[in-house]
Amino acid sequence: MSGSPVVMRLLASAYNVAEKAGSIVRKVLHSGDLGIVEKTGANDLQTLADRLAQQSICASLSRRFPKVTIIGEEDLPSEETSEDLIEDGHSEDILQKTCPVEYSGLKEEELVVWVDPLDGTKEYTEGLLDHVTVLIGIAYGGKAIAGVINQPFYNYQLGAGAELGRTIWGMPGLGAFGFQLKEVENDRRIVVTTRSHSNKVVMDCVDAMEPHEVVRVGGAGNKIIQLVEGQVSAYVFASLGCKKWDTCAPEAILHAVGGKLTDMHGNGYRYDANVKRMNSTGVLATLRNHEFYLSRVPQSVRQALKAD
Repeated sequence: MSGSPVVMRLLASAYNVAEKAGSIVRKVLHSGDLGIVEKTGANDLQTLADRLAQQSICASLSRRFPKVTIIGEEDLPSEETSEDLIEDGHSEDILQKTCPVEYSGLKEEELVVWVDPLDGTKEYTEGLLDHVTVLIGIAYGGKAIAGVINQPFYNYQLGAGAELGRTIWGMPGLGAFGFQLKEVENDRRIVVTTRSHSNKVVMDCVDAMEPHEVVRVGGAGNKIIQLVEGQVSAYVFASLGCKKWDTCAPEAILHAVGGKLTDMHGNGYRYDANVKRMNSTGVLATLRNHEFYLSRVPQSVRQALKAD
């Protein structure tokens, strides 16, 4: 692995680390004791799975890449991570790929990793398991340049005996892998938005898109998967609530297939280590026709979500 560019080694490790985190998320659920605590309220929860998965991801990656800045969602006390949480494997498939030239010379200390150990925690506690993802995004120069999304419960509706879980990854300039890219048929406008953080501004913006259908699900990672698999045509969330660890990995995968993620003003988000965590001006993500959806954002919504 030592001969490959550092960003490819990091991505290859993140793939296996995300799979390990997904197995932890399943294990905690099957134990029956989720260890739920409220962070800021009933819609902002943390479980034992969030805590263990983050410990696993951060400790595994920092052990192998000590100079990379790793930022996780959960504010955890610093403690020794038990060895059974460490994943030291990597994806040979990723290492076989040719690194895009613009990333081939990057150094460890130039990279920032954004981690959401369990995106869709509320849905996890409610048994909506297809909404749940593990997100590991890699950024350089403020841009999302690679991402890994693990769906721990993919296939769970198939019942006992089904093989659970899948891992999707992507890098702009290289492509995205682990799923079948599709677009919504017949130019239908199917908008996906928040399931649990709605308000008048959010719905005013959704309505302004004149959608044929509105889908409400949890998890930013889940929404981007729906986008690239052709179940929806736009992800519209005109509110606070989404944070950098929610969007870094999904944005990299979306960009790898020609999609776009911006705020409600059409500006991209930055993923430098020192940026504020909140995506305070909303999220608009599309696979195609981004400018059309952006043009439909009402002035009242732009006013409510003034750029910093």
